[in-house]
Amino acid sequence: MISTSSSPRRWTLDFLKTEAASGAVLGLAALAALVVANSPWAEIYFHVLKDKQTLQLGPLHLEMTMSEWIKEGLMSLFFLVVGLEIKYEILRGELSDPKKLVTPVMAALGGMIAPGLVYLLVAGWLSGPGQGWPIPLATDIAFALAVFALVGRGLPSSLRVFLLTLAIVDDLGAIALIAVLFSGGVSWMPIALAVALLVVGGAWSRQRAVPAPFWIIGFGLVWWLSVAGGLSTSLIAVAFAVIVPINPRGPECQSPLKDAMHDLHPYVAYCVLPIFAFAKAGVSFTGITAEQALAPLVVGIAAGLFVGKQLGVFGFAWLATRLGWGARPTNASWAQLYGVALLCGVGFTMSLFIGALAFPGAIDSPEQVEVKIGVLAGSILSAVVGAIVLALAKRSDVAEEDDPDLN
Repeated sequence: MISTSSSPRRWTLDFLKTEAASGAVLGLAALAALVVANSPWAEIYFHVLKDKQTLQLGPLHLEMTMSEWIKEGLMSLFFLVVGLEIKYEILRGELSDPKKLVTPVMAALGGMIAPGLVYLLVAGWLSGPGQGWPIPLATDIAFALAVFALVGRGLPSSLRVFLLTLAIVDDLGAIALIAVLFSGGVSWMPIALAVALLVVGGAWSRQRAVPAPFWIIGFGLVWWLSVAGGLSTSLIAVAFAVIVPINPRGPECQSPLKDAMHDLHPYVAYCVLPIFAFAKAGVSFTGITAEQALAPLVVGIAAGLFVGKQLGVFGFAWLATRLGWGARPTNASWAQLYGVALLCGVGFTMSLFIGALAFPGAIDSPEQVEVKIGVLAGSILSAVVGAIVLALAKRSDVAEEDDPDLN
């Protein structure tokens, strides 16, 4: 368990360690999906994901495909953890100091504007679908930190904090986009009941300690109401995180928020996200032509992730320092910051999630196949080039420190 005396810095480092390690599991899950989707078991793989499953608990009745259960069910836990993380960072962590917010927040803003513009330019030029512009806006924090961990030894720790802060703001922006763009056809009665439950739960938790079973039941109820009401479960999960208390309920008690993060994070990192990656990364290359591999949707997503992300993140970070509003991460060079900006193009999990919302339909539909190819291409390219730039930037800085003629 996490000690109540642990500092915010120690807690953040533990979080980073878990995130970086889970990246390897995510990579293996994605690789396994690609292998299975192009094996003799491909038909079983796609059939299981498209098969409808029914949940019946008394009057509660939900029927969704296995792919939808993973997207709306399991991934709601991921967004709950993201919400808890955002709340902690705002109240106790890096985001609690407004001065530390400016550069990564502006970089995150640029990292959402530029990829969308690049996608729209490419899609418009190639006559591609315009609704795919939100797909390259997201950064996959787990994969980005995993790649950073591979080459990050010897790099300033401030770069890790910068990447984490940027990714948190990026996640918040992505969640807001999901709520605005992909929560159509809302039924307001279930949503009103969900909001009422959140208000009651928040008020109750401020007055006294709430046992863990009530939190579990409460989350299950608001989740079901959000699905029944047609609202994205990502939004309701983050809203639920807001009412989880961050302060200990007694001298011998721990923070309910820290407890929830500690208990949920390993399951999300090593179970939920890999399952989602396995379900969404499976692309069958059988019958794919060069024309489909270079389709406007594919090129637009890949260009948004690889070109748009680095331009937006690095450009807006430079602008923040140029205007005097922010500062470069401590002891970090511009070359190293550029390497981190490249890693922000690793969209993977979040981009696949948004892609499934932007182009609803069967997981093996032409649009979904093109989304997967574009996300994989842009993410892999960003990860490889970003790792190379960071490795070269690290060696360059070491050489400058060791060369007396440069000092």
